[in-house]
Amino acid sequence: MHKPYSRRRFLARAALTTSCGAALTWHFEETTLLAQQEPRPEPATPTETAPPFPAGTIGKLTVSRLICGGNLISGFAHSRDLIYVSPLLKHYFTDDKVLETLELCAAHGLNTMILRVDDDTCRIVRKFRARGGSLQWIAQVKLPTNDPWTEIHRAVDAGAVGCYVHGGEGDRCAAEGRVDLLGDAVNCIGKQGVAAGIAGHDLAVHRACEEAGLRPDFYMKTFNSKRYWSAGPMPRNDSVWEETPEQTRDFMAGVDTPWIAYKVLGAGAIHPDQGFRYAYENGADFLCVGMFDFQVAEDVRIARRAIAAAQSRPRAWCG
Repeated sequence: MHKPYSRRRFLARAALTTSCGAALTWHFEETTLLAQQEPRPEPATPTETAPPFPAGTIGKLTVSRLICGGNLISGFAHSRDLIYVSPLLKHYFTDDKVLETLELCAAHGLNTMILRVDDDTCRIVRKFRARGGSLQWIAQVKLPTNDPWTEIHRAVDAGAVGCYVHGGEGDRCAAEGRVDLLGDAVNCIGKQGVAAGIAGHDLAVHRACEEAGLRPDFYMKTFNSKRYWSAGPMPRNDSVWEETPEQTRDFMAGVDTPWIAYKVLGAGAIHPDQGFRYAYENGADFLCVGMFDFQVAEDVRIARRAIAAAQSRPRAWCG
């Protein structure tokens, strides 16, 4: 039986190959890559039931403080100027791989996923439930001009236990002075009997909501240290998700609504050991993080450690 034709085997064989009788000259980058090509272990599934992951409450929900994000499995990658990354994700994350990833999150103690509302998501959620998948779904919804509540109703009908207004929609409403639309969305979601939230990349969203006296069950706000080379200033491809980390921290310190932080890793530019700790220690109550299957076990370990280290943080845990 032939051995799997791995990248390491390819590089090793290529090193011995000559072209037109001349020895192949390796560049430093290729030599370094060859030295690093060790077999990647299969994603680790706990052999025993994982201990409960630290959790809080959002409305009537009990939510793990690390939440499985959905951009990766939806094929939407913040890839800066690399145009192939989103298609690559769509090829990698087949339905089976998506289901495997969600099941790994549950096996490691997480209990919540945040996914958008579209045909692919609803199909995958049905498959996940048919296989006994237990993660509860909080849906990211947009507010179409012709029927602002259509995605809310679709998500709830498909089993979502919460909905929140997409961050881009929140930014738009704040910029246009349409905080009333955000309030109407929160009311519509609440009438469905599920948790209601508002998201934004711009802190102006949350300031406007607080000034208007809106009372969502939770906020979502991008949050990271902005300490990575492609972090800005805006506009700079799609790499900037937190323009004002100190202002976000200081403002949220005075808000008693549960806060789910997202883009905490700068779309993959910040190591989880740094990003998770920064977000938890500076006030975030929950983190929404997109994870590949092979990252789940490590991310869960790092998040547990970061939560334990943040117990004396200045902002009290909300939820």
